Amino acid sequence: MEETPRLTFPAFFAATVSRFGHRDALSLVGQKPVTYQEAHDQILATMAFLEKLGIQPGDKVAILSTNQPNWGITYYAVTFMGAVVVPLLPEFLPIEILALLEHSETRVVFASEGLLPKLVGITTDFLVEVVKIENFSVIRSYEDWPLYDPKAKPTGQYEVEEDAMAAIIYTSGTTGTPKGVMLSHKNICFTAIKGHEIQPIKETDRFLSILPLSHTYENTLGLILPMFRGACVYYLGKPPTPALLLPALLAVKPTTMLTVPMIIEKIFRSKVLPAFTEKKVLNLLYKFPPIRKVLHRVAGKKLMETFGGELVFFGVGGAKLNKTVERFLIEARFPYAVGYGLTECAPLLAGFNPHNARLQSTGPACIGVELKIVKADDRSILGEIWAKGPNIMKGYYKEPKMTSEIITPDGWLKTGDLGTFDSKKNLYIKGRVKSMIVRSNGENVYPEDIESVINNFRHVVESLVIEKKGKLVALVHFNHEEIELRYQYLKNEVSNYVDEKTEELRQELQDYVNSRVNKFSQVQLIVAQPDPFQKTATQKIKRFMYT
Repeated sequence: MEETPRLTFPAFFAATVSRFGHRDALSLVGQKPVTYQEAHDQILATMAFLEKLGIQPGDKVAILSTNQPNWGITYYAVTFMGAVVVPLLPEFLPIEILALLEHSETRVVFASEGLLPKLVGITTDFLVEVVKIENFSVIRSYEDWPLYDPKAKPTGQYEVEEDAMAAIIYTSGTTGTPKGVMLSHKNICFTAIKGHEIQPIKETDRFLSILPLSHTYENTLGLILPMFRGACVYYLGKPPTPALLLPALLAVKPTTMLTVPMIIEKIFRSKVLPAFTEKKVLNLLYKFPPIRKVLHRVAGKKLMETFGGELVFFGVGGAKLNKTVERFLIEARFPYAVGYGLTECAPLLAGFNPHNARLQSTGPACIGVELKIVKADDRSILGEIWAKGPNIMKGYYKEPKMTSEIITPDGWLKTGDLGTFDSKKNLYIKGRVKSMIVRSNGENVYPEDIESVINNFRHVVESLVIEKKGKLVALVHFNHEEIELRYQYLKNEVSNYVDEKTEELRQELQDYVNSRVNKFSQVQLIVAQPDPFQKTATQKIKRFMYT
């Protein structure tokens, strides 16, 4: 039986190097990967460099970078010596970056070349150096100008404890003010093991990383997990546009990918669904379930080819997956899987693999994690999901009051999500406690359910349901380019044809939605949202900005 190392990054990596030192570890697409032994040598050199920069155990080091091999090398080097890494989302504004660097008391920032302009003029009482992550050259220093030596070794001996803080994760989430989630080595390593238990990872697996490493979902399951099992991770080096992603899929032929619902939902609505609905005869046949399943199976084979043909695990997390899209994935026999969790849980709480799909469920709790539903009263079917386990965060950095509000004295984390279990203990998420709308008649309305219906309507990209002056209002972002293409024959006859067709769709959409939801959830007004909604790193709409 394989022995699990201590739950720290150095112990995990040492075990992997001893078993898989010759295996590929990290690479940019199209380049030669570095092996685990080579990565180990680079980590030691970076630790020596951090010593020159004056970093000691407990110090904070930020990473503001696009995904690339040196992101992981820096992350490991910082945490191996007992310092604390502060990953920053690339989309943070300079004013947000300044606030987070001050709050975390960060001493050094490693930044990728394209994001260095965001640091221009930023100074704090703690910041000493800014380092370009691509080659570890010092860009700005207030002390001596140290040089990186690729052959150097650290002089210090570092013993890292399982409960030592490894990272402070700042996330704007969907509720406003960013909070610094303190995660320990144990929190993250335990979660990586749970990911392996859901979907066993082998040293021959190839990950293609397309989500930001600064988000704990990609960080734990897309960096720590493959490192734990000796798999190789490939990076695009740039945002995953179709022009960049499609050839990368064919080049890497990934076996494993982690995504958010928006990605696969966009593929379904822009590529799969139109193929079955644009022609009248096919559209009619598509409405019959037996024929629909056959068509979905054919589409699934083509989709697998698009993703390189060797995919065995397509993880979807960060938000709830649309029911229609999920049904397609099941009928297409596409190897998707769903996980549920929060940054505060490093982040995994529940999940299933492609062989155990449950429509609209997140699957059962991870082994070693306790979940319970806390109801407001005995009449309620739903309740708030509470969690307990070794992956629950240490707390919010410098926020003991905020921590005590979300973690009970006996260790239960209040997730803020509403859910229920089925008879087999599969978890079903209904929505957020804070987004639930209580109507004047006392009925509870779950906007996520209504949005799921709206988003299945033609030409809708995304939507948000809010309450305004006692009415349910749907903010809807229509695909104007798609409408232009669909009704281009009117272009010479009607000058404002797109606006007119959007107005027609708005009226039609209201009838469509209200015929598919209960009377308490019927929408009184649909407002066209001209621009895409502001979103978090996992592509969830920032509700607080619109409510």
